[in-house]
Amino acid sequence: MSKISISGDDLKEKSNWVWRETLRIHRHSPETRIASSLSSIDIFVALYYGGVLDFFPSTPFDENRDRCIISKGHGSICMYPILADLAYFPLSELEHVCEAGSFLGGIPDPVIPGYETINGSLGHGLGVATGVAIALKRKKSVKQTFVVCGDGELHEGANWEAIMFASHHKLDNLNLIIDNNKISMLGYTDTIISHQDLAAKFTSFGWDVDVVDGHDVCQLQLSLLALKSRKNGKPKLLIANTKKGHGVPGLENTALCHIMNPKPEVIDSLLEGGR
Repeated sequence: MSKISISGDDLKEKSNWVWRETLRIHRHSPETRIASSLSSIDIFVALYYGGVLDFFPSTPFDENRDRCIISKGHGSICMYPILADLAYFPLSELEHVCEAGSFLGGIPDPVIPGYETINGSLGHGLGVATGVAIALKRKKSVKQTFVVCGDGELHEGANWEAIMFASHHKLDNLNLIIDNNKISMLGYTDTIISHQDLAAKFTSFGWDVDVVDGHDVCQLQLSLLALKSRKNGKPKLLIANTKKGHGVPGLENTALCHIMNPKPEVIDSLLEGGR
């Protein structure tokens, strides 16, 4: 396998399935971070099922893969059902998340097939991705690097060094997707350190910027395909406007949802009714 490409209602149904599975995992393993995992589901579904990424589950480090670096590590439990569904590991492993002996922990790490790097401390995925992108350029590879960051990660100063480095070296094989849910661990990002106009800020740093509804999986698919196809000497950014805790009443867009857990009976009701 090198690529999966579905669209329309099939892509929406896949996204809904990942949403349900992510909630089910959290009900079984409440130590997982659920709110930030729910905001990024449609981004990852568009990347892995929308014909964007080249990947090889039987040989995860195949040279012909696109590199996908998941910087918002603890907020990516939604990747577990995706990777299992794509046959990186058996679906039965989803029943053992956070159990002793399982490689699927509350915070993902590279022992999980399909994860390229470690994901903590947060805020370093973009720097790693920038290094990977320039290495691919020097090897004259046509493969591209994608990195998914939370907007709260941009409070880490190392990101801005990477942002300047990428534009200086004209890394148009680097694609950054920001899960712009506007909430970090301790509250709204605007009240901690405001990002103000992110699109204008990245544009002023020499990046090629698009903005999209981060819960419209079909539009995400189109935007990511367009992003990948562009070669203009600029690193590329897709700002995906999302809602933290998407689809869970009492959690969605609540200032402290990062550290909140929905009650089991609420999850059971959602699993019956859907998103």
